[in-house]
Amino acid sequence: MTDPAALDWNAMHQSLWDRGWANTGPLLEEEACAELRGLYDRDSLFRTRVVMARHRFGEGEYKYFDNPLPPVVRQLRESSYGRLANLANQWNEALGAAARYPETHPQFIAACRAQDQSRPTPLMLRYAEGGYNCLHQDLYGDVYFPFQMVVMLSQPGVDYDGGSFLLVENRPRAQSAGEALLPALGHGLIFTTRTRPVRGARGFYRTTMRHGVSTVTRGHRFTLGIVYHDAK
Repeated sequence: MTDPAALDWNAMHQSLWDRGWANTGPLLEEEACAELRGLYDRDSLFRTRVVMARHRFGEGEYKYFDNPLPPVVRQLRESSYGRLANLANQWNEALGAAARYPETHPQFIAACRAQDQSRPTPLMLRYAEGGYNCLHQDLYGDVYFPFQMVVMLSQPGVDYDGGSFLLVENRPRAQSAGEALLPALGHGLIFTTRTRPVRGARGFYRTTMRHGVSTVTRGHRFTLGIVYHDAK
C-alpha cells in the first residue's frame, strides 16, 4: 500500500473544492488488489450480503465487512480520514453547519457509536456483465462524514468494459452536471457523500451529489468502498 503521506493531498483537497471529487493516484499494488478480490468469497469476513436487484438498487452485489476489518482496509480508512478531517470542517464552516469532526478516525467512530451507529460500513462490490448501480447516497444514520472513497480492484479495459463510476451534481435552479470516471487498477477516488459547498456571487451555497456505476458490458468489476461513518 502506498504511504498516504506520500500522496499529493494539497492537489486532492483543491480538486474536492473545485469538483467534489479527487483521484488519489496509485494506492494499492496489483498483488494487493488481487488479494482483496480473493476475500470476497470468504463469508466469515463479512456481516451481510446485498443482492442489488432485490432492492431495485441495480444489478450486482456487495458485502459489508464485519469487525475486525482486514488490516489494509482499516489502514486505508484511518489514514485517509486523518487527511480529510480538517477539510471536512472547512466545508461545514463554509456551509454554516455547526458540526465539527475530530482529528482521528477512532474518535469519529466513538461519535458514531454514541448515536447507535456501530455496524462497520467498508464494503466490497462485485459486478458481472450487465451489472450497474443506481445513483444513490451512502447515509446510514444521523452522523456521516462528507467524504468517502472507492478503490478500484479491477483494471478497466482489461478485466472489464463499461462500468464507469458516475457522479451527478444537482445544482440549485440549474440543470444537473455529471462525471463518468474510470480510475486505474489500485487507484482511489475520494468523493462527496451528500452535499458540498460551491462558491457563488454571494458566498457559498450547497449542492447535492449522488454516485453510481454505469453498466458493465464485459467481464467482472470489483471495488473496495471506504465509508468513514458506521451504520445503525
